[in-house]
Amino acid sequence: MSKEPEKPVEEEPVEEKVVEEKPKKVKKVKKKRKGAFHYYKIEEEKPKRLLPFCERCGPGYFMADHGDRYSCGHCDFSIPKTRFKPAETSG
Repeated sequence: MSKEPEKPVEEEPVEEKVVEEKPKKVKKVKKKRKGAFHYYKIEEEKPKRLLPFCERCGPGYFMADHGDRYSCGHCDFSIPKTRFKPAETSG
């Protein structure tokens, strides 16, 4: 009884998974607008409103500036800037 030398078992090559790294998303930085100084500007000893009040809600509800339009966050009323005429009131 002769022993034959064992043949080495050939292993199949294992394919390594190539993980592609996605570029990280750059988060947008929000503007922090807090306080009344963003809604008023002092001119000639009197405060001047920088944003209009909502036509539906009345005084006290400022409209947000969205580039091409003003929009009320309370009642969802919006008006294009091309059609907007600021009210001439002392404030």
